[in-house]
Amino acid sequence: MKSLRLGPYEVEPPVVLAPMAGITNIAFRKLCREHGAGLYVCEMVTTRALVERNPKTMRMLAFSEDERPRSLQLYGIDPEIVGQAVRMVVEEDLADHIDLNFGCPVPKVTRKGGGSALPWRHRLFERIVRRAVEAAEHVPVTVKMRKGIDDDHLTYRRAGEIAQDAGVAWVALHGRTAAQRYSGQADWEAIADLKAHLDIPVLGNGDIWEADDALRMVEQTGADGVVVGRGCLGRPWLFADLAAAFAGRTERVLPNLGEVAATMRRHAELLVEWLGDEPHGCADFRKHVAWYLKGFPVGSELRRRLAMISSLVELDDLLGKLDPATPYPVETLGQPRGRTNSPGKVALPDGWLADPDADGVPDGAELADSGG
Repeated sequence: MKSLRLGPYEVEPPVVLAPMAGITNIAFRKLCREHGAGLYVCEMVTTRALVERNPKTMRMLAFSEDERPRSLQLYGIDPEIVGQAVRMVVEEDLADHIDLNFGCPVPKVTRKGGGSALPWRHRLFERIVRRAVEAAEHVPVTVKMRKGIDDDHLTYRRAGEIAQDAGVAWVALHGRTAAQRYSGQADWEAIADLKAHLDIPVLGNGDIWEADDALRMVEQTGADGVVVGRGCLGRPWLFADLAAAFAGRTERVLPNLGEVAATMRRHAELLVEWLGDEPHGCADFRKHVAWYLKGFPVGSELRRRLAMISSLVELDDLLGKLDPATPYPVETLGQPRGRTNSPGKVALPDGWLADPDADGVPDGAELADSGG
């Protein structure tokens, strides 16, 4: 397949790590980069919080010295504030790539008219994207979105056209509606439809649990690349598999428990280094334990204790109790990881669906803080 370009950068292999709140911080991105290659996006940052220099938000903008391109995802609803945030990124050299979030299905976001709710108001969507591209100048802008609000309010085709006309570098489509959340199966046919409909690159997202899933998606949809989210939770080596797959090689990484333990230790160490505080770094690592150990025959008591660590010494002691020769549980391959939930009604501002031509910004729409 053709190489994927992002302004002056070549994304090789054509793999993007999706931003995930509380996950894709500098430590996790570095860990993933140690295993493979691609584009690694930081956690979503809200435009208002960035413009107001919220301390937590500014800390989230950390990148390694060797991390290029530095990829930042922005979320905003007010075109003027989005423009100010993008201008700030450019003038202060905060990132090399800006991705705009129109895919988040979380109620606190859609309730304000943001995330996956916003493309329904196509005029407002257009104002935001155009303002961002204009303010970005030489910095490439991309868009990530879902199919729509629900099956009766699909937006991806029109939003894709608007984004293309506004000058974005590519569009990434998660093959689910906001109402589906993370349930059911992703609709890869919608990705194929959008790819056939646009001239700019289209990336596919949804249900890429293994490297071979990425190859199937590209083959079935014609997508120019893939966006990987939950599939890499507790499996940063997935990026090595993806690199091998796109290079036409058949080898895949199946680490034994000793190798997984070493990766867990490295992850915790990177979190401690980034946060500058061992208890906080270890506390942040706890949520990853269940993902790393999924399918391994590790007793419930040891799992519980690992998920309560407060120091690296304690982590080393507990990891030392694992049997390093235990083979990887191949029965877990291809299984969903991370968030799974049921479909549900999307929280929206009053009257949001009544007039898709409306382009006003909802009162109190901009979030003052970033993260999950």
